[in-house]
Amino acid sequence: MYAASFDYYRARSLADAQQLLAAHPGAKLLAGGHSLLPLMKLRLAAPPAVVDIGRVPELRGITRVGDVIRIGALTTHADLATSTELVGAAEALGEAAAAVGDPAVRNRGTIGGNIAHADPASDLPIVLVALAARMIAAGAQGERTIDAGQFFTGIMTTALADGEILVAIDVPVAGRGQGSAYAKFAHPASRYAVVGAAALVTIENGMFSAARVALGGLLPNARRAPAVERALIGKPSSADTIAAAARLAADDVGGDAAGDIFASAEYRAAMAAVYVKRALETAVARAKPGS
Repeated sequence: MYAASFDYYRARSLADAQQLLAAHPGAKLLAGGHSLLPLMKLRLAAPPAVVDIGRVPELRGITRVGDVIRIGALTTHADLATSTELVGAAEALGEAAAAVGDPAVRNRGTIGGNIAHADPASDLPIVLVALAARMIAAGAQGERTIDAGQFFTGIMTTALADGEILVAIDVPVAGRGQGSAYAKFAHPASRYAVVGAAALVTIENGMFSAARVALGGLLPNARRAPAVERALIGKPSSADTIAAAARLAADDVGGDAAGDIFASAEYRAAMAAVYVKRALETAVARAKPGS
């Protein structure tokens, strides 16, 4: 199926993109194209105009400034997966990016397009929530920062306002005794997450002093797992502690688990504990050298 007719504009800069959006109500941004174009071809989206920001240089790149890694919204999944800046600093993010789709998707798809699309089965939102990332959005009133936990509001919906453009993502650098990891049950055809779990832990003297665990794939939007986190804090970073905490993942999912012809809601909720356990085990192993 072909997309409905639309006008196409190529932005030369961020300011140019903002002007084009303001001049064409209902226009959609095009970055890598792996989220918007399939929807348009299926006639699930029919914007009157498309503003291509794929060649705006100021929206690309990975830089570390102090204890923060800033990632331009046009940075590709492949760039994230091979970035040396993320090694030891935000390993779960590189890990998740390497698991996105196939090489064609990873080399063309962008982090900004991915998270602005907010597909509930996408990998990166789960990790960004766990890592306490902050989204930088630019609009007519200037820039504002949105915590990842408040950014993803539902199925394919975010806190971005009309006319705002996601320009960058700030990810805190892992500190001493911290480790992060991502684990997912991937759909064999699409590679989307049937269940995805991300963990960021802090280990001090062999004990969990802090933990952030996020779930996605089976939920309307990526979100933290507070019951799992509470079961870790102040406990030894042992296999028994991890196993006991992971079993509480079903409590965090509650009745919000989604089901389909591939996997029922009950099955996905059961698998949440398995993948939370795997993410925690790897995060703890990565944290120990710095503890």
